Amino acid sequence: MSMNDDLTAVRRSLDELTRKVERLERQAARQKPASPAPDPSRMVTVPDTPYDSTLWTDSDDEGLGARDRRAP
Repeated sequence: MSMNDDLTAVRRSLDELTRKVERLERQAARQKPASPAPDPSRMVTVPDTPYDSTLWTDSDDEGLGARDRRAP
């Protein structure tokens, strides 16, 4: 392939990419929002203070099994 053939192929690919991006932008503009904004009156504040450690007494580590046993 010559340099001109390479440039022509690149221009063609770029033009095709530009058309596809423009089509996607038009499709996205027609879509309505996925969900409304959250209602602030229904939001729950989570405190920054540490949880009471007794909540976790005798609990297993999620997905890791019991502390005193080994994984198979």
